[in-house]
Amino acid sequence: MFSAQEKVSELAAEVAGDLQLELVSVEVTGRGRRSMVRIVIDKEGGVTIADCEKMSRSLEALLDVEDPIPGTYMLEVGSPGLDRPLHSQRDYERSVGKLARIVTNGQIGNRTFFVGRIVDVGEGWIRLQLENKGGSTPQKGRKPGAVRGEPPEEIIVPLDKIAKARLEIE
Repeated sequence: MFSAQEKVSELAAEVAGDLQLELVSVEVTGRGRRSMVRIVIDKEGGVTIADCEKMSRSLEALLDVEDPIPGTYMLEVGSPGLDRPLHSQRDYERSVGKLARIVTNGQIGNRTFFVGRIVDVGEGWIRLQLENKGGSTPQKGRKPGAVRGEPPEEIIVPLDKIAKARLEIE
């Protein structure tokens, strides 16, 4: 017997695949009239409102037939947003060239917090070009890089050491 979360995830993955979308997350919360189904989708180049509408209509029709959630529910379909969290290897691969904020679950070079541009991704690791020596967010209006005349510092971060990662809005 599948839980509502598992069944909705399975159906959402099927619909997303048919629509050439990537299913990022599925969340089923509440009970009865307060049930909420939140779906996050993405695709290369970003998600449009039309993509969200198609996903919502197609999934809603399938949920009405399969009926994995007893009673009524609210269905919400959206994109991960500009400052989306990064979870999978695929997330990092699609984010090459973008600015990210990374918190590690162990020290790398005496630090656990980094802000930098994802410049490369390999099997189980990412390479970050740090925005400045301290790893904190650069001051507004300043160019990225460590110190004038010095090349920016780069570090390799194993994916299994990343506790939390999120894209930064530029």
